[in-house]
Amino acid sequence: MDIAIIVEGKNDRSRLRRVLQPDVPVYCTYGTPGSSQLETLRKQVGDRQPYLFMDNDSSGRRIRGLLRDLFPDAEHMYTRRGYPGVESTPEDYLIEQLEKAGLEAYIIYPEPSSVPFSKEDFD
Repeated sequence: MDIAIIVEGKNDRSRLRRVLQPDVPVYCTYGTPGSSQLETLRKQVGDRQPYLFMDNDSSGRRIRGLLRDLFPDAEHMYTRRGYPGVESTPEDYLIEQLEKAGLEAYIIYPEPSSVPFSKEDFD
């Protein structure tokens, strides 16, 4: 796997897991990371291309700043301001952000709903 996604917490990771292939590594900072946690993340990510997906709040911005220093070439993904965080972001918006980041190959798209239509629906 040539990418790694970093999120704040396990609920964020769990939410992303619903729309990502199972072999995509998703790592957590578990809040604002200290120096040992940053070093652990650096080792976990290794040579993979990192993607940062933090909440759009003051804590998320602080964590993003720390990770930007650690991974200067990281790609950044964002939640919309109206969503409380990655864990509360609707799946369709998560997919949209993953697509914007060019990660279509790693997305598990939901099955289209199979609502039966009759000929009369189109008359």
